[in-house]
Amino acid sequence: MTEGAAEIRFRRRDGVTRLAQLYQRDPLRVLFPAPAVGDPPVAVIVTTSGGLVAGDRLEVQVGLAPGAAAHVTASAAEKVYRSTGRTTTIKQTLSIGRGAILEFLPPETILFDGARLRRETIVDLASGSAFLGGDIVVFGRRARGERFTSGFLREVWEVHCDGALVWGDALHLEGDVGRIIDDPACFGGAAAFATMILSPPAGDARSLLDAARIVQSCAITGLRAGATAIAGLVIARWLAADAAVLRRAYADLACHFRSAVLGLPPRLPQLWHV
Repeated sequence: MTEGAAEIRFRRRDGVTRLAQLYQRDPLRVLFPAPAVGDPPVAVIVTTSGGLVAGDRLEVQVGLAPGAAAHVTASAAEKVYRSTGRTTTIKQTLSIGRGAILEFLPPETILFDGARLRRETIVDLASGSAFLGGDIVVFGRRARGERFTSGFLREVWEVHCDGALVWGDALHLEGDVGRIIDDPACFGGAAAFATMILSPPAGDARSLLDAARIVQSCAITGLRAGATAIAGLVIARWLAADAAVLRRAYADLACHFRSAVLGLPPRLPQLWHV
């Protein structure tokens, strides 16, 4: 069992976003590759243990001072191994100051059969800030013929604006997980699902829906997707029988949002294409 931590804080000085604070504790490390032209600074979180086992606890804190901009991702898909009882816990706290922009787009999380994961992500927005983030969850190692049929998953998102909760979402899977995933009223046998959250810096989130849905509709068949606006946020969802297809569709919408809404190049960091 390990207790890892990563605390990353950025601030804007002399017109440039710079790293202001870094704390890291095994098995988490943070790398800072040179960003591509036009992109904000990139922080890459690395799990040096190669995956998470029962009882591991991770805490990630990202803070952006007013006017700063940053992209936070991970070096590879996070693997959560089978547990005989204990639960892996991840807490992520993302604080975004006035006029700041944070992209929090880690690759997928892969749940091995029998895995137990409790993950909570809290986004704290100041007025005039922007956020683009989310997650992809894969049910089992499908390439090896494995499905996530038993175990535990509790995935919680909270978005606060100026200290007030504006949106929350909680998913709880336990017991006969395989039956729940196969149920047409639940996941319909999907191999993976994803959620993306966009908080635009200004304007009506509803005005972004038509273009977002067009991007989603261009995806390969076998993918179910939708988007809605609530409390000033755009919430997009996907279900897919093929995790790789979902990953590409997720990246397509992220590229659209970062270009159309955040004023950034329509591409993701090179790590997303490895």
